[in-house]
Amino acid sequence: QLQLVESGGGLVQPGGSLRLSCAASGFNLARYGIGWFRQAPGKEREGVSCISAYDGSTNYRESVKGRFTISRDNAKNTVYLQMNSLKPEDTAIYTCAAAPAVKCFIVPGVYDTWGQGTQVTVSS
Repeated sequence: QLQLVESGGGLVQPGGSLRLSCAASGFNLARYGIGWFRQAPGKEREGVSCISAYDGSTNYRESVKGRFTISRDNAKNTVYLQMNSLKPEDTAIYTCAAAPAVKCFIVPGVYDTWGQGTQVTVSS
């Protein structure tokens, strides 16, 4: 069974940092493009960042550029999202997703394997 499991969410104060992990089982992450998405209650899911298969190219939504960094460790079969300078508007459930042989696009329609999400809450 192909599976992605997110971890690392929690409650942080504005300006704080969190590092999210997306661990894959049942497949090799090196062959997949990975995206991070987020959704707040009552709001639409939005793309946050992505990293492409093999070449490691990345993209970010404008609001997180300079604050978030996506990376992958193929030996650990894990993708990370380092989030710094967190703002209350970053509060959401963060979910990772995988798409085989796809370049880096933060649009949900191209991904066919999804994790269950991890809650990030930014509040003082």
